[in-house]
Amino acid sequence: MANDIEIARAAKKRPISEVAARLGIPAEDIIPYGHDKAKVSARFIKDLRPQNLGKLILVTAINPTAAGEGKTTTSVGLADALSRIGEKTMLCLREPSLGPCFGMKGGATGGGLSQVVPMDEINLHFTGDFHAITSAHNLLAAMVDNHIHWNHEPRIDPGRVTWRRVMDMNDRSLRNVVSGLGGPGNGSPSETGFDITVASEVMAILCLAKDAADLEARLACIIVGYTRDRAAVTAADIKAVGAMMVLLKDAMQPNLVQTLENNPAFIHGGPFANIAHGCNSVIATRAALYMADYVVTEAGFGADLGAEKFLNIKCRQANLVPDAAVLVATVRALKMHGGLAKDDLAMVSYSALESGLANLGRHIENLRLFGLPVVVAINRFTTDTSAEITAIESYCAKLGVPVALCTHWAEGGRGAEALARAVTELTARRAEPFKLLYPDDMPLFDKIETVARRIYRAERVETTRAVLNQLKAWEAAGFGKLPVCMAKTQYSFSTDPALLGAPEGHVVRLREVRLSAGAGFVAAICGDIMTMPGLPRHPAAEIMHLNAAGQIEGLN
Repeated sequence: MANDIEIARAAKKRPISEVAARLGIPAEDIIPYGHDKAKVSARFIKDLRPQNLGKLILVTAINPTAAGEGKTTTSVGLADALSRIGEKTMLCLREPSLGPCFGMKGGATGGGLSQVVPMDEINLHFTGDFHAITSAHNLLAAMVDNHIHWNHEPRIDPGRVTWRRVMDMNDRSLRNVVSGLGGPGNGSPSETGFDITVASEVMAILCLAKDAADLEARLACIIVGYTRDRAAVTAADIKAVGAMMVLLKDAMQPNLVQTLENNPAFIHGGPFANIAHGCNSVIATRAALYMADYVVTEAGFGADLGAEKFLNIKCRQANLVPDAAVLVATVRALKMHGGLAKDDLAMVSYSALESGLANLGRHIENLRLFGLPVVVAINRFTTDTSAEITAIESYCAKLGVPVALCTHWAEGGRGAEALARAVTELTARRAEPFKLLYPDDMPLFDKIETVARRIYRAERVETTRAVLNQLKAWEAAGFGKLPVCMAKTQYSFSTDPALLGAPEGHVVRLREVRLSAGAGFVAAICGDIMTMPGLPRHPAAEIMHLNAAGQIEGLN
């Protein structure tokens, strides 16, 4: 079988205007970016009036491993399969970040015969949304420095600036820097640093805002630093909001593309789930729910990160109620969670598989805490044996959870029809109401502990007196009702990436907290997680190139 980019290159795409017309989007509300991708106008989104709100299906997964799980591939396959069985369906995904595309991950648009296209453009510059977010974020940083340089009121204490810069690339050397060197004409020397664009509060704001007015109001609330008497200074205080809105005007409009089977997909926004809230935009999700009977969306990394934040942050803020969850697992990944080394995954090891099933079971339990009906999607590899599949099915049967065997990577939507039918059955007979993990009025540290204990099964959270005092100060300032956004390793329920499976009784080390007043959450940074990733020993960038025909190779 051809590799992903070759399959995508050979796709028989429909003109994006035809894809839009199937959704009832008129030609005047399509802003084309070439023949195969477009933005949908803010005017059309604003005027949408639903007849019946569609059903929202969350696709999540076990903790990721080097063996691969295929969550995005499964999301695409499920959307295609639901369309095949006659359901009007839309797919809502995040935009890939250049950092992991050129780092460890490669492309992030699905794989095999379950992809969104144009694959290469979506993975690279796409419609410029990430560039707009990066520019708006760094414009604010420049205006903060300029505000200090000219001694404008309110006078920001240079030692209390909290707004860092961002770029959409993995670059560990920029995590901590000193700016303003070279004398008074070049600003005041200060310690600062860079985060990756997907960790930007501007990214989170764009993805959580309901409309342009909400976007503007949220941008105005961004806290960039403090005065000497510790009064907060906002983006509104330094008059940066209008210019940021100018840069974000087009980025606010959802991007419409298609799957290999020509089904519609919104790809909009891209916060990471290990350091941000990990979901596509509220605007895209809500618009899709207005236009389709089923909306398939995913949340980044494992359910302990992406799904928890999708439910506790996005659903809380946007008043969304998911109808079911699909939990993706593979035999290979479960064996890794059971202790088998990556090089030995072709080996049949029932003991490793049985041990690894605890990770699957933990995620099932956690999703049920929210009142969600769950179906397990086994993303089948050719090396999987029937006995291994049966072991997973038997384990899930004891938990009362349906299982669907999926071959969408090799067969497209046809290979996920069993999953599509399982999803429609789950949503038809759902009885338990959706519930959040913690109430708004719970103290901030208690919210962090609730996630750590109930989702991660930690014994306790350890932190410093300074962090506890900071949380108390934010509560006193009126931010105590915000949800918490946990930032930790994606590979484990714990903060130790090597602790696989389903550990219990571990300690979560909370090293830092950051207030995202505009986005509407408090980020809790745990363990050694970095908000600016580094490149691996051999990044994917090493194999990328243009072939003799000028086509991209190596983006798989």
